[in-house]
Amino acid sequence: MKHLLYSLFLLIICWNIASAQTLQQDIDKAFEYYEKSNYKKALLLFEKHFESIVESIREDKDGLLNFLNIMVKCCEETNQPEKAKELRTYIEGLEAQLQPKNNQISTEVLADIVRSIPSPLEISFLIKDLGIQYNKGLLNSTEDKTTNYTTDFKKALNLGVYSADLGYSNIYSQTQDALYFLNSIKKMADGLQIGDFFDFNALKSAINSNNLDSLLIVTNLNLKRINENLQKRERANLTVLIVTGGWLEMLYITCEVAKKTPNELLNNRIGEQKLILDQLMLLLSIYEEENTKIKELRNELGELQKIYNNVKIEFSQSKDPTVTKEQNGILIVEDNTSNKINLTDKDLDNILKTTIKIRNKIISDEN
Repeated sequence: MKHLLYSLFLLIICWNIASAQTLQQDIDKAFEYYEKSNYKKALLLFEKHFESIVESIREDKDGLLNFLNIMVKCCEETNQPEKAKELRTYIEGLEAQLQPKNNQISTEVLADIVRSIPSPLEISFLIKDLGIQYNKGLLNSTEDKTTNYTTDFKKALNLGVYSADLGYSNIYSQTQDALYFLNSIKKMADGLQIGDFFDFNALKSAINSNNLDSLLIVTNLNLKRINENLQKRERANLTVLIVTGGWLEMLYITCEVAKKTPNELLNNRIGEQKLILDQLMLLLSIYEEENTKIKELRNELGELQKIYNNVKIEFSQSKDPTVTKEQNGILIVEDNTSNKINLTDKDLDNILKTTIKIRNKIISDEN
């Protein structure tokens, strides 16, 4: 099996004549190390060419699954649980796409993928922590707009958009703006018949008290309840749309901020969204045949994915992949690996331009 997979990699990857010899040698060594259970050296070489391998076999889902499972094995054997967990989440989404099209995905798989997506609060906090001022002009309007979203498709996407805007405004203690967004979220949720699964009183209390920890906890519980309910009612596609809308809104805000206030941390966060976009594309593919609007959205995000293909992510591994620290009397194991993101100014411009185009269509009155 390993030799067959090895041959497959050589056939697919070595199309690049300029680097084929080096790449072939490294892949040869990687599989030799892997077969000899030298997982640390194998992982170093797999990570070195991770982007090239994934990009080359992206369309061969079975081959990609085999490769990712080998990566998981290497991570587990070298005591890198966080990296193994990230890879498993990607694998779950990929496996869901390979399943027969029954317009359903398990609650566990969807929940795992949703959890892998950065919270709008997390990114908003980073923006504020960098000393960047609040900009209400970046956010979606709440005035006379919610009534124009009449389809479930538009309501779900904009529920995600307004949720991201709520998190951003609340991080900056803009209580009145946050309450406006909360009101818009309620209208969208009621329109989707999921209002009963939103604890609006708890959300309002967290906003008024500016309790960010409470807001994050309530938000996650709300999303969990919504996901479970929509799964039971065979409407999980709405969960995917809610998450996609929120993710795209935060990508747009982050790109706009990074454009005006260049910062390496923001660029890294933007570059990392390449992996999240891959996950969302997998989820949307499950439902695109049943809904032409979802298919159109996925095609539009496909243009964004093409731009992200130019963004390179290099995985680096320290001598000690994990670090154990004591905090408040509790031993905590932290991932000590890091990623190097290569995001150029041109990449940022193109990502922002395409994101604006998709976002404008989402928040427009057109249903």
